Amino acid sequence: MTSSPDNTKAATSSTVKNKDKNKDKHKDKGNSQHKRTAPKLPQALDCVPASELWLADEQMLSYALYQDGIIEHQNAASVSFEKVIFQNVTFRDMSLPKLELTDVRFDNCDLSNVDFSGVIAHRVEFRNCKLMGIDLLSSTLRHLSFQRCLGDYATFRFANIKHTEFIESSFVKSDFYHSVLSDIYFKETNIDQAQFSSTKLAGIDISGCHFFNLGVTLEDLKGCMISPAQAITLSKIFGLIIKE
Repeated sequence: MTSSPDNTKAATSSTVKNKDKNKDKHKDKGNSQHKRTAPKLPQALDCVPASELWLADEQMLSYALYQDGIIEHQNAASVSFEKVIFQNVTFRDMSLPKLELTDVRFDNCDLSNVDFSGVIAHRVEFRNCKLMGIDLLSSTLRHLSFQRCLGDYATFRFANIKHTEFIESSFVKSDFYHSVLSDIYFKETNIDQAQFSSTKLAGIDISGCHFFNLGVTLEDLKGCMISPAQAITLSKIFGLIIKE
C-alpha cells in the first residue's frame, strides 16, 4: 500500500524540520566555547551606599548591593565578599591583598590601579568596568567574565586562570607572564603588546583578538589557535619573510 502524496509531503517536511533542529543543536553546541558558570546571585539584595562600606582584615560581607559612590583609602587583607553586587562604584587608593570573591558582579565600576594581588575569585563578572592597571598578581581566577572592560596595563602575572572569558574588551599592554591558562575564551578583545612570555598557550584560541605585537615566544605559541591574518602578523614579529 503506497502512501498518499500528502502524507509523503508531510513526512518529508517533518524530516527536514528534524534535520534543521539537529543542525541548530550542533551549531549551538559548537558555539559553546567554554564552561564558564555565571555568578549565583539572589533576586533581592540589601542596598547599601558604597560610601558606607569600611573594611577590616578578615572581614566577610555577603548578600548586599553596594551602589553609587566611592570606596577609598582602605587597606585590608583577607576580606571576603559573597553574593554581592557593586554598581556604579569607584574604588580609589585601595589595597585588598588576599581578597576572596564568590558570586560577585561589578557593573559600571572603576577599579583602576587597585591592589587585588593574591585574589581568589569564583564566578565573578566585570561588566562595563574600568580596570586600568589593576593588580591581579598571583591570583586564582575561576569562571570569570570581563565584558566591555578597559583593562589596559592590567597585571595577571603568575595567575592561574580557568573557565574565563574576555568579551569586547581592551587589555593592551596587559601582563600574563608565567600564568597558567585553561579554557579561556576571547571575543573582539584588544591584547596588543600584551606579555605572554613563559605562558603556555596550547589549546587557547586567540583568533578573536586584535594585536600588532605580542610578548611571546614560539615555544609558548605551540598549539595556540590563531587566524590566517594573525599568522602573518606573528611571522613578522618573529622576523620571518613570507614570499608570495
